[in-house]
Amino acid sequence: MKRVSIQDLKRNLSALVAAAAQGERTLVTRHARPVATLGPVEALHVHVGDRFGRAALVPMLKAPTRGGYLRTLREDREERL
Repeated sequence: MKRVSIQDLKRNLSALVAAAAQGERTLVTRHARPVATLGPVEALHVHVGDRFGRAALVPMLKAPTRGGYLRTLREDREERL
């Protein structure tokens, strides 16, 4: 892993970012102590299915609730205060 000081990072930021985009990792130091790394972005691991944006939203409850859960929630919050 390449090591650069913050001053060198400031002077060569464009080149170091380009190297990071190609997979190279750089250790950034301040007063010879490591403080950060510059490297490629990790994969985001977001799965989007083939039905993304096409499925209809279906209500989970067939009938509206009567609000009992709100009373219970309010009581629980009041107990915590």
